[in-house]
Amino acid sequence: MDALLPAFVAAGLAEIGDRTQLLAVLLAIQFRRPGAVLAGVAVAALANSLLAAFGGTVVHDLVNHRAIALMLAVGLILAGAGCFWRPKPPVLATYGPIGVFGTAAVGFFILEFGDKTQLLTLAIAARVDSFALAALGATAGIVLANTPAVLLAGEWQRRVPLRGVRAGIGALFIVVGAVAAIGALRLN
Repeated sequence: MDALLPAFVAAGLAEIGDRTQLLAVLLAIQFRRPGAVLAGVAVAALANSLLAAFGGTVVHDLVNHRAIALMLAVGLILAGAGCFWRPKPPVLATYGPIGVFGTAAVGFFILEFGDKTQLLTLAIAARVDSFALAALGATAGIVLANTPAVLLAGEWQRRVPLRGVRAGIGALFIVVGAVAAIGALRLN
């Protein structure tokens, strides 16, 4: 449980208003098949979360506990800072005969690879050495954050004040990251 809830919350919050969420919205608008888009997002999220969690378990065995705690703190601070920049909408392209599901899965996987959500998942998995729970929590958070965006499609950005929400999430990440950094450096 030490990995499931933090990964769920961190991934879910990090996804709100992110480029990957914008891609999911654009795909839902273009294809008008939210179920297929969400299925593609879920598969891509699971693949990225599994990669990140695996990387975290490898890091756990190579790096000491305080360094891992500091890595998580830096990840949170960087994710928070990233929330204050307006994401550029992704370029939408179809990938030939792979259909809506394939386009969503491939596009989301590529855009999510190396993103702040993946970094946070890696750091959480490294911190608690829990491959499966970190991957499951992050995947659930990503899917949950993208579900209303895909279902509302074009209405999502009109109904949700993304700039303010992202600023609040960014501030929260920075504060939690600073507290974690103080604890990692034992400055408290």
